[in-house]
Parts: sequence; C-alpha cells; structure tokens
Amino acid sequence: MTGIYTTINLTMSIPVLGAAAIALGRLRGAERRRWLLGVGGSLVVLLVLTAIFDNLMIAAGLVAYDDALTSGLRLGLAPIEDFSYAVAAAVFVPSVWSVLTARAPAAVADGHASPQEPGTGVPANVRKSVPDTPAPPALLTTLFWSSRPVSWVNTAAPFALAYFLATGGFDLVGVIGTVFFLVPYNLAMYGINDVFDYESDLRNPRKGGVEGAVLDRSRHTATLVASAVTTVPFLAYLVLVGSAESSVWLAASMFAVIAYSAKGLRFKEVPFLDSVTSAFHFVSPAIIGWTIAGAELTAGVSACLVAFMLWGAASQAFGAVQDVRFDREADLRSVATVLGARSTVWFALACYVAAVLVLLICAPWPASGAAFAILPYLATVAAYLRVDDATAEVTHEGWKRFLVLNMLAGFCVTQLVLWSVLVWA
Repeated sequence: MTGIYTTINLTMSIPVLGAAAIALGRLRGAERRRWLLGVGGSLVVLLVLTAIFDNLMIAAGLVAYDDALTSGLRLGLAPIEDFSYAVAAAVFVPSVWSVLTARAPAAVADGHASPQEPGTGVPANVRKSVPDTPAPPALLTTLFWSSRPVSWVNTAAPFALAYFLATGGFDLVGVIGTVFFLVPYNLAMYGINDVFDYESDLRNPRKGGVEGAVLDRSRHTATLVASAVTTVPFLAYLVLVGSAESSVWLAASMFAVIAYSAKGLRFKEVPFLDSVTSAFHFVSPAIIGWTIAGAELTAGVSACLVAFMLWGAASQAFGAVQDVRFDREADLRSVATVLGARSTVWFALACYVAAVLVLLICAPWPASGAAFAILPYLATVAAYLRVDDATAEVTHEGWKRFLVLNMLAGFCVTQLVLWSVLVWA
C-alpha cells in the first residue's frame, strides 16, 4: 500500500507537470531549447545534490523516515519521494516564469513568423525600434549563470564529504561551509574568470552556455562586488570557528581562486601551473572540510588528496585541448598551447593513470575503491590519443561527457563514503 508521503508527492507532481506542459506549449525554437537546457541542467544538479545531502543528513541522524509512510524505495538512505522536491524546484519555478513572461511570436507581412533575434524574442526583420545590441540580462540572472550552477556540487561535495568523514556527522559549521562552497565560492571563482577572460571569451564559440558565460562588460564591476560581498562573511565565520591550519588552507584556496584569472597573476596562463591551480580549486574544499573538523592529515588521507589533485590536473589539461586554436589566436598560454594537443591528451591520460595507482597502492580501503570512478575518464580521454592541433576541437565531445561523468563519479564516491561509515566502520 502506498504511504501517505508517497501520495502527497504524487499529488504535488500534477501542477509541476501541468506548468511544464504549458511552458513547452508556449515556447518556440531557440527559446524552447534554452528552456530545456536550463531546466535539464538545473534538474541534474539538484537531483545530485539531493542524493548527496539527503544521504548525509539521514546518516547523521538529523532526519529519519518511517518506511510505512513511503513506497520503501530508496537511493542509498534517501527515500525516492525526496527527489520530487528537486524536480519541483527545477521544473515548476522556471515553467511558471516562462508562462508569465513569454511573448507571442510576432508575425511579418506575409503572415509567417520570422526567426527571432537571439536573446531578444524579437523577429530579426522587425527590429526598427530595437537597439542593435540587446540589453544585458538582469543582474541576478547574470550572477547565476556566471557561477556555473552545473559545477556547484563539484566544490560543495568535497567539503561536505570530508567534514562528514572527519566528524561522523553534520552540524552548523558543516552546513555553513557546504553552502559557502556551493554558491559563493563558485561565483567568486568563475565570476572573476569571466571578467578577466572577457576578450578571449568573445572569440570562443563554447562560451555563452553551461560551459561558460560571456559576461557583458557592463556587469563586470557588479560581478566582482557581488563575489566579494557573498564570500567575505562566510570566510570570516570559517576563520572564527576553524583552526590556524584550516585558516591557512582557506587563505590558500581563495588566493588560488583569485590568482588563476586576475590580471597581474594569471596562473591560468602559466603552463602546468594552470592545471595544478585548477585542481586545487576542487581539492582545497576537501582539505578545509577535513582540517576545520580538527582531523589530522594522515598518510592515507594525503594519498586520497594527491589522487584528487591528479584527477583535477588531468581534467583541466584535457579541457584545454579543445581551446588550443582560440587560446593561440588570443595570445594566451596554457598547458595545451605549450605541449600541443596530442601531448596534452597523453599528459591527461598519464595523470588519470597515476591517480588510479595512488589510490590502489597508497589509500586504505574503502577509499581505494574510488579508483574505479576514474576509469570512465580514462576511457573518454583514450579515444583522443591521435588528435592533433588541427583536429583538437573534436575533443569537445569528450569534454561534454565530463559534465555527466563528474556527477556520476561524485555520486559513486558519496555512496562509498556512506557505506564506509555506516556499514564497514
């Protein structure tokens, strides 16, 4: 018999699906594709976040569920019904917004709709009163996309998992730290990058979607200010509640965020240092989560962090291959422009292999099991071992798979952590 919790969630899905159907019915062409891309990306992120943090909260004893009130289906420890909230947030809100703000397509003299000018909703041949340059999106919209929502979990999860492993639970410090590395940290990291990469981003056809925003020049100052305003309070709190060791790691992490892109430092233009710094962006939250909990960086923990660094360096290097031509045209240096496309792919492959070996040889069980989460990356990169500078852009297809692989790898590692604490401990 279906539990009351299941019934409530099924009932809640009716208006969600209705709003989505109405939105899709009103949107056309590029607007519909943007809606699907935005909702789909948000849904993936929220589902992964729900899987991670629902499991963490249940494991920590913060919440509990009676199986008599649910369907009994669980993903890890989380009842399947809990994922309906992620669906509601990702689908219902943008659907209602689209319905309320969508404009009917204008018609031209022959009675047929004309293709719309991108970003304006106005037909390309009916623009007499419309400025040539569309107005920039609202500031909150700009900040949202500049923070790369599809990557939020990549920095929040390392902190949350490390803190949970170190403390065996979750408290206010863990929650605030996770929130910081979820959004403000990413806004600072990617917002600063978008400001100082503006000229090169204009030349790069990949920019303008989930893989990176082209930040309108009029939003540069506001983005830098928003990055500072949203990070400083969290940093102050984490320093106050942390130790000297965790504060040093926090300072190093924020320095790396700024140094990677900011004028005068530009670590992203120093070959090999670009890969190391990018990897540190994702590893440092785990180090901070571990040390702010007062745990010691043992040999086993250090081995896991080294493997994580190698994974991050490999991912950054492989991602740089697709931009070899654009970076050279913009006179930008990277590990890929120095090594060349083929050698960089081999370098990335070597780093992935090294990460697997470090985990299998130096990390204790069950941490060593995380090595299997790296194997799909190895397979993806290995498909491009013959690529050269002239064909480097074909690696973009492999890079897009990383957006999914990151979620799957994070989910697998999270489940491994939970099993290690709840079953194998």
